[in-house]
Amino acid sequence: EVQLVESGGGLVQAGVSLRLACVASGFSFDNYAVGWVRQAPGKEPEGVSCITPSDGDTYYLDSVKGRFTISTNNAENTVYLQMDSLKPEDTAAYFCAADEDLVCARVRDFNSWGQGTQVTVSS
Repeated sequence: EVQLVESGGGLVQAGVSLRLACVASGFSFDNYAVGWVRQAPGKEPEGVSCITPSDGDTYYLDSVKGRFTISTNNAENTVYLQMDSLKPEDTAAYFCAADEDLVCARVRDFNSWGQGTQVTVSS
C-alpha cells in the first residue's frame, strides 16, 4: 500500500522559505514519479512540482520556477520541496503525490496522495 506523509508546512511571512518533506512507503522510487500538488480554498488543485527519481527529470509550475526546488533522498524514500521567496499566492494545502504510470506533467492527476500540509503566507 502506497503511503505518503507530509510535513513542514506553517504560517510564514512573504519572502521567507519553507521546506516540505514527504516520507513515502509501500513502493520503490525506481518505478514511480513523485511530486507536489496544492489546492487553495475555492480553487482547483494545481500541480506544483514533480520528479522522476530514477532519472532526475523534473517539472515545475511556471509560477514557482526559480523559487521552488524539488529533490529526493532515495535511500530514505523522501521527497522534499524547498520553497524560497514565498508569496501570499502560494498559500494552499500542499499534498505529496505519487504515480507509477503517469508522467510528471500530470502530477495533478496522480492516483496516490498524502493527507496534506498547510502553507500560509502572509503579506
